Parts: sequence; structure tokens; C-alpha cells
Amino acid sequence: MVKAIFFDLDDTLLWDQQSVKEAFRETCEWAAKQTGADCSGLEQAVREEARKLYAGYSTHAFTQMIGINPFEGLWGRFDDSGDDFQKLKEVAPGYQDEAWTLGLRRLGIDDPALGKQLAAYFPEARKRNPILYEDSLEVLDQLKARFDLLLLTNGSPSLQQIKLDITPEITPYFDHIVISGAFGRGKPDASIFEHALSKFGYAPEDVLMVGDNPLTDILGAERAGIPSVWLNRENKMPHETVVATHEIKNLRELLPLLEQLKTVSK
Repeated sequence: MVKAIFFDLDDTLLWDQQSVKEAFRETCEWAAKQTGADCSGLEQAVREEARKLYAGYSTHAFTQMIGINPFEGLWGRFDDSGDDFQKLKEVAPGYQDEAWTLGLRRLGIDDPALGKQLAAYFPEARKRNPILYEDSLEVLDQLKARFDLLLLTNGSPSLQQIKLDITPEITPYFDHIVISGAFGRGKPDASIFEHALSKFGYAPEDVLMVGDNPLTDILGAERAGIPSVWLNRENKMPHETVVATHEIKNLRELLPLLEQLKTVSK
């Protein structure tokens, strides 16, 4: 019997990929106005340069473990406690400037000053573009009175908090919010799921984990013995080895699934 539901945040409730895409669109359009050049290839160039740069820093292993991707690195300030976050905070401004400067250079625009301006513009553009999936609040509304709800998200506490601040509708639904950067380990490490369970004192079989990422949400739930629901909005092929307990195509499908599982009210 399901008593609590754990939700992932990014690309489960928040459409983070689309928010990042919109931020890139705004920033690249602004770059085109500044230069008078065709900047249609700038987003792809910056994405590629950012990935390469990000993997080269000594902080890379930490960001992988906590679950902070290169594009979050392009707008995070990382005002978080701990030595690893302090190192990340030190390298982030240079990383952000360089990613945009190298992206411009690939378009034949050698202008570090503009690269720095774009690096400053992008975080503001990202904040202007919070996008919730259309079914997120509708489904949370129906679940809130019946289940304990916990948000289990990978990332920097300060950055995840900004995401929650610019979508203030989300937080009130949740009894607890667990962020990997505050806990010290990220999904799919079983310990963060066990920590989430301890917030309620429930057994793993009393909970469902709902998330979009097989390698973090689903694998981590499996390691902790928690049944999982893979939210496969983009109709992706299943992972070869990581198999969710259930699969849904949108959040609305969670409601009949819960009825099917003979859930009980709070």
C-alpha cells in the first residue's frame, strides 16, 4: 500500500530542458543584436564547448556525484557550504565566460568581452523562463490530500532553491524537500533514498519514486528497494539494464496507476 510518493524535480515536474533551451534562444538572439552576425549556430557551439570544459575541471567528479550538469553550471553561483562547492564557486565564473567566448569563436567572432556579457545574460534569461509541465500542479493537487509527498532532487541547494523560488506553486505540495548537494550524495546512491525514507519512517515498499531519469531516479530507487515509476514523456527506448516497476507517459497516468495499486488514504 502506497503511503508516500517521492518526486524528482527537473524534467519531471519542471521542464528544465525547455527552460534552458529558451534561455539559450534569448541569449543567442541578444548576441545577434550586439554583433549583427548570424548567431543561429551559437547555442550548439556553446553547448559543445561547455561539455568539454566542464569535464576538464577538478570539480567534475563532484558535480557528477551530486548531479549538476554543464548547463546548470552555466547559470549557477553555487553559494553553498562545503569545500567542494567552494571550489565549484571559484571555477564557475571562468567556466561560464569561457564557454560563451569559445562558442563565439567557433562562429568566427573573437570577442572575450562579449563572451563575458553573454555569460552574465544567460543566468537572467534562465530565471525568466521557468516552465512547469501542464499536468504537474493538476496531479499534485489530487495527490496532496491522500499521500505524503517528498521532493527528491539532485543538484546544488542554492540553484535548486532558485528553481523553486521562480516556480513558487510547487513547494507547498511537499512535506519534505531533499536536495543531494545538502545531503552529500546524489541519486542513484541508495543512501539519499534511505535518508528520504527516514523523513517519514516508512518502509521502502510503502513508497513510490516518480522520475524521468532511469540512471538516477529509477536505479537509485531500485538500490533502496523502492518501487519506481518511470515518467517517459519523450517515449524513449527503455534502458538495457535499468527497469522501472511501472512506466507512464505523462503524470496524469499516475492517478489510475495508484488506484490500481489499491492505495490507501492518509
